Amino acid sequence: MEQSLNELRALAAGALNRRTETGIPRVAMVQGEIPAHQLAAVYDPMINLILQGSKSMTVGERTLHYDPATYFVMSVELPAVGKVHPASDGAPYLAVSLTLDPAVLAPLLADLPEPGEPHAGGAFSVAAITPELMDAWVRLLRLMRQPQDIAALAPAYEREILYRVLQGPHGAMLRAIAMPDSALARVQRAIGWIRREFATSLRVETLAEKAAMSPSSFHRHFKAATALSPLQYQKRVRLMQARMLMVAHGASVTGAAFEVGYESATQFSREYARLFGLPPARDTARIAAHARGNSM
Repeated sequence: MEQSLNELRALAAGALNRRTETGIPRVAMVQGEIPAHQLAAVYDPMINLILQGSKSMTVGERTLHYDPATYFVMSVELPAVGKVHPASDGAPYLAVSLTLDPAVLAPLLADLPEPGEPHAGGAFSVAAITPELMDAWVRLLRLMRQPQDIAALAPAYEREILYRVLQGPHGAMLRAIAMPDSALARVQRAIGWIRREFATSLRVETLAEKAAMSPSSFHRHFKAATALSPLQYQKRVRLMQARMLMVAHGASVTGAAFEVGYESATQFSREYARLFGLPPARDTARIAAHARGNSM
């Protein structure tokens, strides 16, 4: 398997320290030291394979660590804080990801036997890589050097990766998100509403109704899936959106706070510092200074 891992490293060697498109639909790569503020974001559902170095992902109070012997699966959109580390020999962090598309995933379910165990409720986890899964990734990334074959072959290799994951420890979780009536799929519908309407006042009863669940059942399933309550989820989406407004668009602290739905700039600053470690003005100044240093 080490030979396959080395080939994947060579194929992804052109990645930058930000999301780098590969030309293959839904497949991206990244390499090196990634600015901390870019690693605190609402992540799309994905399969993330570490090729070099390691990464930690914190969602709510849960932190998962993974390295080249493992892969990470996130089946719903989650506000998470990531941290990457170089390899022990100093080689830069290197990873590839496949964004999950339920429309691609759902047809595979008909070709698989029913899982032995029901889905436990979580929407993110880490598992050990297998030789078969690694081999499918190699064939998919080889298409970067054969772009004329992408349209014909990439869908087949993507299906194989999903098939291998469905057969592994993450299988029940992926099944759940692809089945419209599952609790996880219902939670995902509520998540979609929160992400669209994050600046509005949120009532758990309204979200539960959209998910076709009782409020108590919805709250339980939401917390199991995301490691956050619905209100905590909304708060993190607001804070991450506000950070983007200040860093990328130059919004003031007060302006960003009101834009994302806060009624008190003081409360906003307090909750911002609790999540990101610094008050908004100091945090954005630090990010700007880091960006200037890297551009010199």
